[in-house]
Amino acid sequence: MTSLRRRMTEDMQVRNLSPQTQATYVQQVSLFARHFNKSPEILGPEEIHSYQVYLTNERKLAPSSIIIAVAALRFLYKITLHRAWNLEEVIPTPKKPQKLPIVLTQEEVLKFLAGVRSIRMCCNFVVELKVWVDDRKLSSSQRTDRE
Repeated sequence: MTSLRRRMTEDMQVRNLSPQTQATYVQQVSLFARHFNKSPEILGPEEIHSYQVYLTNERKLAPSSIIIAVAALRFLYKITLHRAWNLEEVIPTPKKPQKLPIVLTQEEVLKFLAGVRSIRMCCNFVVELKVWVDDRKLSSSQRTDRE
């Protein structure tokens, strides 16, 4: 085990990161170092940018996978190596694409309800749908309040 890996592992243990997070961060930093065949200690912002472009364009990783690599590299450079970089600029986090919910048209809802065999089941479905819509409105308003 290299001294850098040992220091990073100790930093993660002191901060009580889960063993799974520790293993993932060490793996991500290792992949980064192997990509350049150099220690991360001597790699800088240009190499980090190049690596993110590689993950995005050549490896075609999803933003959620790149975010894991970003978190590991930010931890390494900020906590373990004490680099006084503006990490949001040097190691930007990719934006996750937002998926829109599937919304049924009025005709589709009516067609679905027409297929329900009993009025009781239809009423139960409508009540459940109303509860779900109200919950969505509530959670949406809570998100708006926080922003």
